[in-house]
Amino acid sequence: MIRFAVVGFGHIGRRHAEEISSHPDSVLSAIVEIDEEAGAVAAGKYSIPVFNTLESLFAQVPDIDVVNVCTPNGLHIPLAIEAIRAGCHVVVEKPMGLYRKDCDELIWLAKEYNRQVFCVLQNRYSPPSQFINRMMTENRLGKIYWVAINCYWNRDERYYIPGSWRGTLDMDGGPLYTQFSHFIDLLYWNFGPLKNIGARFYNNNHPYLERLEDTGSFWFEFERGGAGQFNWSTALYDSNLESSITIIGEKGTIKAGGQYMDKIDFFMVDGMDQPVLEPSLPPNDYGHWKGSAANHAFVIDNIIKALHGERYDMASVEDAAASVGIIEEVYKLRKF
Repeated sequence: MIRFAVVGFGHIGRRHAEEISSHPDSVLSAIVEIDEEAGAVAAGKYSIPVFNTLESLFAQVPDIDVVNVCTPNGLHIPLAIEAIRAGCHVVVEKPMGLYRKDCDELIWLAKEYNRQVFCVLQNRYSPPSQFINRMMTENRLGKIYWVAINCYWNRDERYYIPGSWRGTLDMDGGPLYTQFSHFIDLLYWNFGPLKNIGARFYNNNHPYLERLEDTGSFWFEFERGGAGQFNWSTALYDSNLESSITIIGEKGTIKAGGQYMDKIDFFMVDGMDQPVLEPSLPPNDYGHWKGSAANHAFVIDNIIKALHGERYDMASVEDAAASVGIIEEVYKLRKF
């Protein structure tokens, strides 16, 4: 049995706890949560100890194998480093961090301590994402001419609660980190490094954001050839609209769309018929708003396989760090 501790019992931490506790080869051993009410919920549901700090966790539960960091973005790296130094493997929710150099530091520290770091990029398990990656790996579209990603979601005052970490520069970092890093990952996973990045940012109706945008666009070229644009907004009224990717290539065009890039909207590829894919899982449901696909069961299962020495399917930490690097480069152009 792999023994897990989850740090942060908010929306996504609860998802981790649920998947860990339901897996036959893992056990949820403890929760770390500074909010007393959330900690009481965790203790009541799972009948396990709840701690305020990692230090107290390791002092009283010394046999933890894996620490899942599910806290605000700005705390991912320091908490992961503390867990690595305590001898644990680490699972870091997206984004891996807010700065590439910090991600690289964590990767090298894990190698020094002979521990593994896993980053949660669960959109890779969605059937459309898997299919697009196969198409790119097999070079079915030939030369790539243009890639366009559109992510139009709702995050309003119901989300940006006063006093929360959300919308802050040091803990949130911006929508490309908190909402749309999955789609930055899909861009890098399928098309590789970017160059010649330009960007524009706007804050339309979110006065509660701290020097962050609610809408933006960045454009780029691929080092491998081709170019593209990434458009995003969290300023939509009431609900999410779409997350889509359009790929225009020498031998065909593909568009994956829907609210969460969960279906193939258009397919015209030389010598191929449109495939019938398995249905995507529903999005993570956070009450007033929804997020990317609820694929965390795949994440936990593959982490357990990795730690058992079995074949597993996870985004590499190097890919996760590269995605952070792309967002960081885009945000260097952000000025208000």
